[in-house]
Amino acid sequence: MTSVCVAGGTGQVGREVVRLALDAGLDVTVLSRRPPSGTSLAHHDGARYFRADVTTGAGLAEALQGAAVVIDCLEGQFGKARKNFADGGARLLAAAAGAGVRKAVLLSIINCDKSNAAFYVSKAEKERIYALSALETVVVRATQFHSLVTAVFETGAKVRLIPVFKGARFQTISPSDVASALLAEALGQRSAVRHRTRTIGGPDIRTMRELAEIWRAAAGHAGRIVEFPLPGAMGTFLRSGLNLAPSERTGKDTFESWLAKREDSL
Repeated sequence: MTSVCVAGGTGQVGREVVRLALDAGLDVTVLSRRPPSGTSLAHHDGARYFRADVTTGAGLAEALQGAAVVIDCLEGQFGKARKNFADGGARLLAAAAGAGVRKAVLLSIINCDKSNAAFYVSKAEKERIYALSALETVVVRATQFHSLVTAVFETGAKVRLIPVFKGARFQTISPSDVASALLAEALGQRSAVRHRTRTIGGPDIRTMRELAEIWRAAAGHAGRIVEFPLPGAMGTFLRSGLNLAPSERTGKDTFESWLAKREDSL
């Protein structure tokens, strides 16, 4: 039985990886700074959870023991976590090599090396760490999640306004589709190319206004859609279409079908 260790296995993509791996009959361990309780929605029966911290290295060796592959779904969006994001990746890879892990798969963001936004810069730095690893590595770059634009809409809807970025199009993808791609790469045959990068995208490319209209109808909100320019590095990134991968429509779950599965969209 293949053993898979999921780093960050309690996040929105990580827990989907855990679920799919268990469904496939794999032996699954999860490392997290705060392992979930048995009653948490982030907890999956059958997986073994370990308290571990990539910023210090504590607990990594135990969590990785016996794993053939590690799937890195860790996030570091803010503050200290973002500052130490790449270093944490280096510690995880070093511990994985020490434990005899043969492959590491990293979740990243499409064209993160072409943006000056701090979060994207941290992702690109971590990708470079993976490219220098002694392990075989695969970086899976995904387009933005359905949940990202939904969070923007939900925040604005609290004051009955649904914000839309002018000139922005998205190719949103579901966390479960991303998880499926990560697991497929983890279980794939050894590659002749030691360090590979793969880009995956959602099934449809839509303007943000179109997505807002779909969300408003599904959620039953009466908020007014308001367009405004998004300044800074992220605005430039989105307007240039660097968040799109028209030739890589990997995801199957459309924005509509994903919304229909969410209890709070009814």
